[in-house]
Amino acid sequence: MHQPTPPHGRPVEVTRATKRRVVITGLGAITPLGVGVPDLWNGLVEGRSGVRPLEGAEFDGQPVRIAGTVPEDPAGLLPRPQARRMSRASQFAVIASREAWRDAGFAASGTVESGIDPSRVGVSVGTIIGGAPVLVDGDRRLRDKGPRGVSPLTAPMTVPSQPAAQIAIDLRVTGEARTVVSACASGTEAIGQAIDRIRDGHLDLVLAGGTEAAITPSVMASFAAMRALSTRNDEPERASRPFAKDRDGFVHGEGAGLLVLEAEEHALARGAHIYCEAAGWGLSADAHHLAAPDPSGDGIVLALRRALADSGSVPGDVVHVSAHATATVDGDLAEATAVRRILDERGAPSPEVPVTAVKGNLGHLQGAAGAVAAVVAALTLDRGHIPPTIGCDDPDDACGLDVVRHVPRPLPPAGDVVLCNSFGFGGHNAVLALRRDRSDRAEEGEAA
Repeated sequence: MHQPTPPHGRPVEVTRATKRRVVITGLGAITPLGVGVPDLWNGLVEGRSGVRPLEGAEFDGQPVRIAGTVPEDPAGLLPRPQARRMSRASQFAVIASREAWRDAGFAASGTVESGIDPSRVGVSVGTIIGGAPVLVDGDRRLRDKGPRGVSPLTAPMTVPSQPAAQIAIDLRVTGEARTVVSACASGTEAIGQAIDRIRDGHLDLVLAGGTEAAITPSVMASFAAMRALSTRNDEPERASRPFAKDRDGFVHGEGAGLLVLEAEEHALARGAHIYCEAAGWGLSADAHHLAAPDPSGDGIVLALRRALADSGSVPGDVVHVSAHATATVDGDLAEATAVRRILDERGAPSPEVPVTAVKGNLGHLQGAAGAVAAVVAALTLDRGHIPPTIGCDDPDDACGLDVVRHVPRPLPPAGDVVLCNSFGFGGHNAVLALRRDRSDRAEEGEAA
């Protein structure tokens, strides 16, 4: 349904009562567990890790030499002329967006062949550093070969907006191409902005998510100098330990997650499979420290409350929490404190709400972290079971959460909202509220 446009060219105001429901109809991912959503989901359910030793002389002598790396070169998955004009982060984004686009039931070649008005489609991508490896390569070429050795593509390939632009070019999307940069909350905030653009009537469909490819020597050295990284170089697959007593820092990672968000009536009209509803989202700022979380959890609580309110939900509706849980000592504790405060408002007696954290398997994908977690949460709602958190063999009692461990767990029948948390350096807090699809059409399908 297109929003009517008056003669003066400005959209008609959409009131809260007329806001459209937004649903998720397509999923795409490229992660340390492999290329594609099946590799991601199966790896999580089976409890596998994508954290590996870092190879290459440039990492020799680094205090931390492990990371969650994508096991296949993304450049080899794209036509060579196209790949060479993209940063690694853009390559990830395009590969994941193509999968999400196809999964939503559209023609692989883009909007026009899919019979969709490209001006009613948008792109919203979160990232942090964008083309960091391009800058590293450009600096190396400048030192070795002088100014003439630096590619003219270095500058355009470096800017953080390139992944969104490359998706728009690849699928011929003309509605808009947005970029969100808000530290590790970037991917989640990009999805939240897409929800607003659709339900307010500006667009019918948005490819939204996050991408990151910043495993470079200087970035690794910087995180290590902050003492933010796990130093378990000898056991990479067990290094990331969300909510565990012996957690000692996060594991750096890379990858991308993209989702197709769509107006419900648009999805129904074309008979699309609906994974879940993208019901709402919330933002807040800690205003506390450049890198450390506010130990009170107040900022996180505010973002959680806003996500619930925006989705028309209350704490009693929460059936599952997909935690940010980077495996840093202070970060996990601050998040756990905030989550408990919200869940305690459900009243007693109430069953425990299961919590999971995908960073045990993947490491911390930075700007892509929240988007990949949203892909997993949508699958959790659609398939009805929660992947386990690996690395949490001995849970920290101070966190006080019901962490799903060892084996998948069925999604509890009571409640219908999953909260997906993302928090970034500087106090950026973003939370998505996804809702189980319990409409009449779903119930009729189950009855049949």
